[in-house]
Amino acid sequence: MKLTPYGAARMTTGSRHLLEVGGARVLLDCGLAEGKREASRARNASFPFDPASLDAVILSHAHIDHSGNLPNLVRHGFAGNIYATPATRDLCGIMLQDSAKIQHGDAAYVNKKRAKQGLPPVEPLYSREDAERTMSQFVSIDYRRRFPVVDGVRATFHDAGHMLGSAQVALDLSEAGRQARLLFSGDVGRGHGTSEILRDPEPVDGVDVLLMESTYGDRLHEATDSASDFLCSVVNRTRERGGKVLIPSFAVGRAQGVVLALHKLRDIDCYPALPIFVDSPLSVNATEVFRLHPECFNADLYEYLQKNKNPFGWGDIRYIREVEQSRELNTFPGSAIIISASGMCEAGRILHHLRNHIGDARNTVLFVGYCAENTLGAQLLRGEKRVRIFGEEFDVRAEIVKIDAYSGHADRDELLAYASRVGGTKRKIALVHGEEHAGLAFQKSLQAAYPGSEVVLPHEGDAIEF
Repeated sequence: MKLTPYGAARMTTGSRHLLEVGGARVLLDCGLAEGKREASRARNASFPFDPASLDAVILSHAHIDHSGNLPNLVRHGFAGNIYATPATRDLCGIMLQDSAKIQHGDAAYVNKKRAKQGLPPVEPLYSREDAERTMSQFVSIDYRRRFPVVDGVRATFHDAGHMLGSAQVALDLSEAGRQARLLFSGDVGRGHGTSEILRDPEPVDGVDVLLMESTYGDRLHEATDSASDFLCSVVNRTRERGGKVLIPSFAVGRAQGVVLALHKLRDIDCYPALPIFVDSPLSVNATEVFRLHPECFNADLYEYLQKNKNPFGWGDIRYIREVEQSRELNTFPGSAIIISASGMCEAGRILHHLRNHIGDARNTVLFVGYCAENTLGAQLLRGEKRVRIFGEEFDVRAEIVKIDAYSGHADRDELLAYASRVGGTKRKIALVHGEEHAGLAFQKSLQAAYPGSEVVLPHEGDAIEF
């Protein structure tokens, strides 16, 4: 039995891990790497294995750094089943189409530069037709229903509490008379009732090998109750300056959580009425999917639904689909809140809003999630005073702030608590989906907590045998 990370190894994006058991080959996730444009494109364009040789793919959740390269995998010959929860399948139906559109835009941008250099054009990673073909290969399986994947591999999805439909993947493996249970954590939610929308991650028993994320393995989030006060203060002080609050947000999961948080604060008159714009077609479509899957909601939100038919929509909020409506926000008079993708400021309409607003000291850019190294979001959070957007340089005069409490990822202590709820020997723990500094710090924490386990931080391509 062998597991090889071919992405998200000592980095946070591009999740893909190849499991080999008794001659079968199963890929866990197939996400896009994000960061420096040309380096990421080269990483995403090809695979270090033959896609046609794969028997199946098991998808932990729909975020693009976990699902976004599936159409490219299919384009290169993968013809097997893609197993996912029903909510993940529905979200991928809109997210992969959106990603295909972005691939075309990225290729057009790169080709302008290549044409000036006398170089031949590049093709998009994949097309909308590739995304459509990929969706025909999905097989939806509910939580806690054990299902056969290939000979020697049976899988069960357990709620990971990270985003709608997110799953831990428990894999019961058999090879030459040997048995083992591998648990792929996917991305782990914070737990202890912190999510505005989701349930806590479920405990899983009998685990021999744990493949675990480490995004926030070296730090803690602030308390959620103080985050509500902080969010309210950010909105109020920006409004008093006559500015706008720009919230770069992942279109799926984070945007809906922020909308719900603002709704609840408005219910208690924490801030005066303000126009709130969700400017992302993907966010609008994803919100519709959220309404279709109340089975994923926690008890508090389920109760809230009984009092409010639509927790993601009320009088102050407008969802923006059309490009012209988005452009009008750049000249919108007075204060407002604009929530727009992407969360790392690497693509999407948020870049246009930043270009038009980042030079105005009245405005605030509020980050509510993780920004990988080398992204524009990370540059802003580091305090850089001049940044490049669409090839032009802009002075940063807007206030830059961050709230970690709305993160969908567990922090160090929450990851340790998650590991403690994983039953079994946990004789080997492999850490992925974290920058190297976070992984190394969390490796020490886990090794101290489980001295009888082997805790490893693999490089890309390092085979883990068990």
